Formats: sequence, C-alpha cells, structure tokens
Amino acid sequence: MTSRSATPRIEYLRVENYRALKLVELKKLTPLTVLLGPNGSGKSTVFDVFNFLAECFQSGLRSAWDRRGRARELKTRDQAGPIVIEIKYREQTRTPLITYHLAIDEGERGPIVLEEWLQWKRGRYGRPFRFLEYRSGSGQVISGENPDEQAERVSVPLRSPDLIAANTLGQLSAHPRVAALRDFITDWHVSYLSIDETRGQPEAGPQERLNKTGSNLPNVIQYLAEQYPDRLEEIFGILRSRVPQLDRVDAESMPDGRLLLQLKDAPFERPVLARFASDGTLKMLAYLVLMHDPNPPRFIGVEEPENYLHPRLLPELAEECRAASETAQLLVTTHSPFFLNGVLATETRILYRNQFGHTQAETASEIRGIPQFIESGASLGHLWLEGRFGLGDPLVERGK
Repeated sequence: MTSRSATPRIEYLRVENYRALKLVELKKLTPLTVLLGPNGSGKSTVFDVFNFLAECFQSGLRSAWDRRGRARELKTRDQAGPIVIEIKYREQTRTPLITYHLAIDEGERGPIVLEEWLQWKRGRYGRPFRFLEYRSGSGQVISGENPDEQAERVSVPLRSPDLIAANTLGQLSAHPRVAALRDFITDWHVSYLSIDETRGQPEAGPQERLNKTGSNLPNVIQYLAEQYPDRLEEIFGILRSRVPQLDRVDAESMPDGRLLLQLKDAPFERPVLARFASDGTLKMLAYLVLMHDPNPPRFIGVEEPENYLHPRLLPELAEECRAASETAQLLVTTHSPFFLNGVLATETRILYRNQFGHTQAETASEIRGIPQFIESGASLGHLWLEGRFGLGDPLVERGK
C-alpha cells in the first residue's frame, strides 16, 4: 500500500469561468477537504471540476466537453474568457511544488486547448520555469527525470488542438514528470454512487476497483474474496459493528454467468438478495470497499455521503475518510452537521454565492470567532447549525 509520504497531494485549486465558478481559489488544501454550503452554492460544481479533469485524461477533452453541454452550458454566464483550471501539487512529501495550468475554449469545430503548461522550481532558490508549454496543439517540452531550465526544449506537435499535451506526452517514457501527472489524474475516483446500481446482477468476474456508480460492487467483493480475504473480513467486521445483526455478505456466481450479491442477518438462515437489502447497508458497504481498497485511488471524491445513513454513523464515516486520507486525498461535499462534527475547521470550506450569483469560498478556521468557539469545546456541526459561520446559511440572504 502507498504510504502517506508517497501520495501525491493537491495543495491549491483555481477555477475560472466554469459555470458558477467565475473565479474560485481553494488554498492550503488538506488530505481531507470538506465542502459545505446550501443547495446551489457551487459544491457540486467544484466536485465536477475534478470529475471533468479526470474525464479529460481518461476519455478525452471532446467527450468530457460534449457531455456537459459544451461552452454554452459550461462557461460562466456573460463571460467571454476561457475556462481555466489550475492545480498545484506535490508528487511526494518534500518534493517540488508543481503547477499544472489548463485553459480551454470553444472553436469552430469544438473545444480547443488554448494554453497548457507545467511548471516547477528545482531547489530552494531560483525562479519557477515551465518544462511543458503548449498552445492550440503546438508547443515544447523538456524531457528527462528532472527537467532543468537549461535543458533542451523539444517541439512535439499534437495531431489536434483539442488534445491535452500532458495526456498525450505523458504516455511516453521520455517525459517521466509529465507521465507522473497523467498517472495521478487518470487514477482519480470521483464517486456518483447510486444505490439502485449496487443492487444489480453484473456478469461474474473479479474487478479491482469500484466504479463511479457502484454497479460493480459484487465484482469488487468477488475480487477481494479471492485476492485479499483478510481485507474483506476487515471490511465486514466494520460493517457488522454498524449494522445490527448483519452476519456476512456474499457475491455468488450463478449458472447463467451473473454475480449475485447477498446479505445474511445473523438470526436467519437464508440470506437476503441485494435488491431487497437496506439502502443504508449497501451504501455503507460500498463506501467501506472504496475506503479500504488495498490499492486505493490517489484522489477520491465523495458527494453527500450522509444520504440513507443514520446520523449517528456519520462521525464514524468521517473517521473512515480521515483514515483513508493517509493514502489518498479526499474531497467530500456534505449538508450534514453530524458528518461535520467529525472533521476539523481547517479541513472545511464554506461555499456561498455572492450578489452576482458567483461562488465564493472561505475556510471555516479563518472565520472570525470559529477557532475560539472550538477551543471552548464547541463542535463544528453545531456551530454551523446555529449560524455561527455568518455565511452559507440558506435561510439568510448574504453576499459579499
């Protein structure tokens, strides 16, 4: 399993002209980051920024662009500039900070990568320099394990202006730093878990990782049973501690090639098919499988995990997220004060819309009075319910 020091960490995100995100910066991102705010505040949009970037690398920019309605639906209303996504990250603890910048707009024939670059600074002194820089399909890259400012820049034209250079060149062994970014982003797991999807009966066959909707949950349980039985028993042990009377979960292959997920309660001899099982039980099982993956994604996004779960289980789920953040970076959106009670003010970003309808973000620990309340023993969730944050309250019209 990847150690915490070897896990890539995003420390900064800047987004421009992406739906309600006219200009949003999230600074000092933590291994576990929680987005809090009322409906329509922009939480899901920030969440989708990560999903969009992952899809650009996994299936191509044009596919990710078209799925979201192209520029007409993606760009901030009444804004003429391109969509800009910029992240700053470290490949490992104490390695140089790398900035990845991507600017996209729509041309006559579809999306165009107007500007893309990777930048870092080697050593304590000196200025940052770009070791990959492209505009509309043309540009240069410095190859090698440790690109140096004095090294030769090689022109490698792309076949089309809608291709992402980091994704294309990252497939070549000559560009290991670019490849590291590509591997990082293509590994992201942004969850849109659907309970109905987890109730299905997929074709039998082990699969290593849960997909976005959870439709392959039986396949992942089959994989864990065959390859990591101790890890699967650990997952079941946690699940039993939170679901009264649950005995075990089985993924059984049927004669017709389907895989059947069954849950057995201790007092009864016969198991229950997943299609008749509790929503909350299936959701907790799916989250535990995701959080306890033997080879976890290096970035995990979870949207509103509180749905279908008992409120008293949510602080424990927050602890599961914290434990998972040892080997992955987590982004969680929530409306739940009970989940919020399990996280820190430094990990919490409050999102709200200003008077122009654009999303703004503030860190809970930087709101006046919040650190003092917490020092006095107050919990973050109760402070939010009491309106102590002074923003992000759906019952109070606020803006800056």
